[in-house]
Amino acid sequence: MVVSSDLIIQVMIWGLYAGCIYILLATGLNLIFGVMKIVNFAHGELLMLGAYITFTFYAVSGFNPYVLLAASLPILILIGVIIERTCFRPILGTGKLNEIFISIGLIYIIQNAAAMIWSDEWRTIHSPFEHITLKIFGVNLPLDYLIIVITTISILIILFLFMQRTRLGKAMRATSQNRKGAMLMGINVERMDMLAFGIGAGLAGAAGTLWVVSGQVFNPYMGSIPAVKAFAIVIIGGLGSIPGAIIGGLIYGIAENFAILTLGGAWKDAISFIILILVLIVRPTGIFGESAE
Repeated sequence: MVVSSDLIIQVMIWGLYAGCIYILLATGLNLIFGVMKIVNFAHGELLMLGAYITFTFYAVSGFNPYVLLAASLPILILIGVIIERTCFRPILGTGKLNEIFISIGLIYIIQNAAAMIWSDEWRTIHSPFEHITLKIFGVNLPLDYLIIVITTISILIILFLFMQRTRLGKAMRATSQNRKGAMLMGINVERMDMLAFGIGAGLAGAAGTLWVVSGQVFNPYMGSIPAVKAFAIVIIGGLGSIPGAIIGGLIYGIAENFAILTLGGAWKDAISFIILILVLIVRPTGIFGESAE
């Protein structure tokens, strides 16, 4: 099969768009792990809730779904705080097995609650820009893809400034680096846990909003596969590394779309895990992970 340069650019653009969804999801997961050192397998369900909350606001108000990101984000942050306070805080430090079973239980609880509220039918919403395209580098680019990329970059810049320039952000970084040392310095690490989980949930919700705005269909059970991919991205990039989540998300998005082009849609999910295996063979700690001493 002959692949033209225009087609390669088109696939790269598609991969960049898909990578943005993965980046937000994996960054939230990595932030939670970096601060709390817990593994939340129900993270994909937060993406699903973000999709449904945006859908509900859209159905009620008819507002531009991109604007509704500002309404759904605080709700997901609040949901994240509630989950951290009621589910993970009581079992923090009691063993990874407890964390695993809590998060697996949350998957079924959130899925069934969503099915009761919204039903289990596949749903979608339409962007007001879905028929608008721009010609960039000789290829037609949907305006929605460009908006999603810009939105993702904006969210990551805000997160970076928060982590680097604010007292709360610096306290979260200190908690991530040395929890006991942060406590000795007077940092309320439980507050940092709550804040990290809330922001992580908000990032997953933002990914869900961008998911539905791009025209993807969704139902209460759609979060499982994105969550598995987010975990793989975190492992590829390095546990606790936000730059690693960004690089890993881009690699995944581009690799999936090239797999669809060259091997067919059946390889979309498989090729990503082939990359995961190869990275772990070469560097078991991930791209930005630190080697064990």
